[in-house]
Amino acid sequence: MHQARFVTFSEEGTREVGRQIGELLVPGSVVCLFGELGTGKTVFVKGLASALGIEEDEVTSASFVIVAEHHGRIPLYHIDLYRIGSREGLSTTGIEEYLPSDGITVIEWAERLGDTAECMIMVYLKEIDYNKREITVSGDEDLLKGLKKGRATQ
Repeated sequence: MHQARFVTFSEEGTREVGRQIGELLVPGSVVCLFGELGTGKTVFVKGLASALGIEEDEVTSASFVIVAEHHGRIPLYHIDLYRIGSREGLSTTGIEEYLPSDGITVIEWAERLGDTAECMIMVYLKEIDYNKREITVSGDEDLLKGLKKGRATQ
């Protein structure tokens, strides 16, 4: 399994890591995001969406709708499991139809899935300081081999 680590110093840096990953994704890709509140998961998704030709302003936290669909050169299905408190609650969301799908599926709070076998790419976001984030990306080596490793300093 391929792994890359980034340190970002702003929201723009976190978006840039999302953009880099978005440029590598293909239809059927499932990206799972892990991290506490405020670590930049939705900011990361905004960057990923921009790589797909989706306006970043369209992407907001999907917490209240569970699944938000966005249409760019490849459809983006943004799933936010924050409000799901149990595996029983997960079964009523209908997210199975997005795993995998004709587009790219991004799941925030993916630890609530229980089984992450569908995750082709796992992204762990950790707050180091107010604007400083550590982002660790792991997943399919062929899919991520073009990822620029290192520090995103924007």
